[in-house]
Amino acid sequence: MLGLELVVVLGIAVLLGSMAAHRYGIPAPVFLLLIGVLLGFMPMLGAIRLPPVVVLLLFLPALLYWESLSTSLREIRSNLVLVAVVTVGLVIATAAAVAAVAHALGMPWTSAWVLGGAIAPTDAAAMAALARNLPRRLVHILRAESLINDGTALVIYSLAVEIAVGQQRPQPAHILGLFLLSYAGGAAAGLVTAWLSVRVRRLLDAPLLENTVSLMTPFTAFLLAELIHASGVLAVVVCGLALSQVGPRVVRADTRTQSFAFWSLSTFALNAALFVLVGLQLPTVVRDLLSTRLRSAVAGVAVVSAVILGVRFACLLAAGHLQRWLDRLTGRPTREIYASDWVIGSMAGFRGAVSLAAALAIPERLHSGAPFPFRDTIIFVTAGVIVVTLLLQGSVLPLVVRRTRAVADTTLEDERHLAETVATEEALAAMDKIAADRGIDRRVVDRMRTEYEKHLRVLRAHGDEKDPNPGRCAEADFRSLRLGLLNRKRQTVVRLRDEQRIDDTALRQIQAQLDAEEIRLSRRDLPE
Repeated sequence: MLGLELVVVLGIAVLLGSMAAHRYGIPAPVFLLLIGVLLGFMPMLGAIRLPPVVVLLLFLPALLYWESLSTSLREIRSNLVLVAVVTVGLVIATAAAVAAVAHALGMPWTSAWVLGGAIAPTDAAAMAALARNLPRRLVHILRAESLINDGTALVIYSLAVEIAVGQQRPQPAHILGLFLLSYAGGAAAGLVTAWLSVRVRRLLDAPLLENTVSLMTPFTAFLLAELIHASGVLAVVVCGLALSQVGPRVVRADTRTQSFAFWSLSTFALNAALFVLVGLQLPTVVRDLLSTRLRSAVAGVAVVSAVILGVRFACLLAAGHLQRWLDRLTGRPTREIYASDWVIGSMAGFRGAVSLAAALAIPERLHSGAPFPFRDTIIFVTAGVIVVTLLLQGSVLPLVVRRTRAVADTTLEDERHLAETVATEEALAAMDKIAADRGIDRRVVDRMRTEYEKHLRVLRAHGDEKDPNPGRCAEADFRSLRLGLLNRKRQTVVRLRDEQRIDDTALRQIQAQLDAEEIRLSRRDLPE
C-alpha cells in the first residue's frame, strides 16, 4: 500500500506547495522542497529512496520533451556561441573547478571528478519553474543550457566513475570518442524519432491516437539513444526541437489543443512531484554521512556553491563578449551586453534532480571490493548545493531581477503584432479566391470583408485585437469561409516563423488562438 499512499501524499504536497507559492509570491520549488524535507522526517516516508533510474527514465524524458517543444530554435541559432559555451565550456569548467576544490578539501581526484560531473549540469525542471520572468533572450539561453548540458556533464560523470571504479587511465581518444558518440549519436536518434513520429501521425486521424504517439515520442528517443550508448537527453531535446518546427504543419488544431492540455498538466505534476521527492531524500542523506564530519561537509557545500557561482559568472561574461566580437566580425547587428543579464544568469544556475540522481547512482564499491571513497560526502555535497541553488538563489533571484532593473524586451509583443497584421492582410487578399473555391454566397463575403477590414484597421492602429463577431449571416457559408481564412492565416504565420521574422513563441501564441477558433467553427468535438 505504500506506493498508493506515496502517490496521495505527493499529490497533497504538490497542491499545498503550489497554493502557498501562489499566495506568498515565492517560487513553488522552494515550498515543495521544504515540504519534502518535512515529509522525510516521517518514519514511514523517510525510508523511501528515489531510484536514479526513475529520474533518468521517467521524469527526465517527459520534462525535457515539453521544454524543448516550447523552446525557441531561432534564439538558439542566433546565440549559438553563447549556447555552445554554456552547454560545453561552462560544464567542463564547472566540473574541473569543483573537482579542484574538492581535492583541496581532502577528497581523492577520482572522487572529486565524480562530484564535479554530478554537480556540473543545471536542471531543466528548476529552470522552467524558477526563471519564467527573466529577460526573454536570457531565458532562451538558460533553457537551452539546461536542456543540452546534461549530455556533457553525464559523459564527464560516467568517465570519472569508470576511472574510479576500474582504476583505468583515461585515454584522449577514448574521451573524445565518448563526447562524439554522446552528441552525434544523440542528435541522430532524436532526428530519427522525430521523422518516425511525423510519418506515423500522418497515418492517423484521431486526436487520442496522435497524442498517444506524442506520449511515446520522448521515451522512444531516449531508448534509441541509450541502445547505441549515446546521450538520451540530447536525443529527446533534438527530437522536440525538430517537431517544434514541423508540428505546425502536420498537427491539427484539435490534436494540438488536447496535446497542450495533457503535457501542461502532466509536466506540472511531474515537475512538482520531483521537487518533493528530492526534498524527501535530504534527511536520509544527512543521516548517511559517515566519512566526513557534518561541519566539514557543510563547509564543503558552501565553498563548492561559491565556486560554482564564480565560475558561472566568469564564463557567461566571457561568452557574451565572444558573441559580441563574432557579431562584429560577421557583420551581424551587435547585441548589447548588460551586466544585469550576467548577474541574473549567474544566479539562475539551478541544480536539481539530475545531479542528485547521478550522485545516488554512484556504485557503493570499487571493483576491488573496497567501498567507493567519499561516496556519502559526494551525495551530501550534491544535495547541499541543490538546496542552496533552489532555496537561496531561487528565493533571491526575483529580488535580483528587480534590483538590477533588467532592460524591458518588447520583441515578442512586436512580433505578435506583425504576425497578426500580415496574416489578416493576406487572408483579406485571398478572401475572394477562398470564397470562389468553396462556393460561398456573395453576401457572406461582403459581410466578412467588412469585419476583416475593420479588424485590420484596429491592428494597424496597434490597438488590442478584438475578434470580430460576424453575426448570423448564412451560418454554414460563414463557417466555411472563416475556416478557409483561418487556414490562410495559419500558413502565413508559419511562413513568417520560417523566414525568422517572428519567434517560435509568437507562433505558438497566435496558433493557440487560431486553434481555439477553428475548433469552435468546425464543431469537431474533442474526445470525452
